[in-house]
Parts: sequence; structure tokens; C-alpha cells
Amino acid sequence: MNTAVEGGSEGGCSVPQRLLAAATRLFADRGYDRTSVQEIVEAAGVTKGALYHYFGSKDDLLHEVYARVLRLQQERLDCFARSDAPVEKRLREAAADVVVTTIENLDDTKIFFRSMHHLGPEKLAQVRAERRRYHERFRALVEEGQRSGVFTSATPADLVVDYHFGSVHHLGAWYHPEGRLSAGQVAGHLADLLMRALRP
Repeated sequence: MNTAVEGGSEGGCSVPQRLLAAATRLFADRGYDRTSVQEIVEAAGVTKGALYHYFGSKDDLLHEVYARVLRLQQERLDCFARSDAPVEKRLREAAADVVVTTIENLDDTKIFFRSMHHLGPEKLAQVRAERRRYHERFRALVEEGQRSGVFTSATPADLVVDYHFGSVHHLGAWYHPEGRLSAGQVAGHLADLLMRALRP
């Protein structure tokens, strides 16, 4: 294959994007452990050399499938946290946003939680550190509201965060796009449950 094409993009889609799209599709359909590198590169229309140039290994692809969602969520959470809005508005928006962005990328999150045990120790530690940073930023909003008396301090902030993210992490087990609730409606209900739990 022409290396100039592999290094750039084809049809407006870069080689890394094509590899990720192919890997996501195959991991979702067949499972991570039953998908070979050869099948991924054939589906993406590139060579193995291109995959190893951009990702290094199959588990790097698995890591990136989830990491791209987490990066998006972190960027959006940072924006909510930095705004001048009252803390209850910032927390509710952040709580709803993580639900919507998870549903919008449900294949990615389902693949990852089903297959994360295949990651090597270093990659797994990296993902856990990235998730911890997100949870800590979210928890800081809860703690800010508790310190100011806007939220009750009856329940420790850690448990409040675990309560919300437990619901988020289970979305892949039951949510269906064709169901009666839209992503926005589910996000609103779960965010409201969180805010009610924090009401003084």
C-alpha cells in the first residue's frame, strides 16, 4: 500500500481513525480476544506496519477505544467545573453530561469494560489513573457544595460519586437507543436522582 496514503487520510478519515473504527466494530461484534490484528488492518484497509506505527499493539487500540471517550468527558467536566455558575448547576450539568456522552459512545464503553482485563499492567494502571482524575474532579464539585452548605454532608462525597458512576457504568447492560427514553431523558432522571440525594 502507498505509504503516503497510510500516513495521511483517505476520504477525510485518517489512518488512526480508520483503525479505531475498524477495531471498535470488530471488538463489538466478535470480542477483543477473538479479533486478530490481521482482521483489523484488513477492515481498515491498511497494513500491519501502519497499525504498529500508530498504536504499537492491539491492546493500545483497546486502550484508545476507551481513552478517547474519557478524554472527551474530562474536557467537558473541566469546562463545567471552571464556569461561574452556581455549584448545583455545574454539578447537575456534569452529572447529566457523563450519562449522555457514555450513551453516545456506548459501544466503546461496553467493549472496554468487557475487555479491560486483557490490558497489560502498565496500560491498566494508566486507565485507572485517568478515571481517578475524572472522578476526583467530579467529587470536588460535590465537596464544594457540601462545604458551602448547598449540599448535605450527611453522605460522604466518595459515596455520592460512587452512587452516580455505578449507574453510569451499568448503562451498557440495559440502555437501548430504540427504547422509550432518549439519552437526554435518562441523563436528566439520573442527574435529578443525584441532586435529590444531595439536598440538605
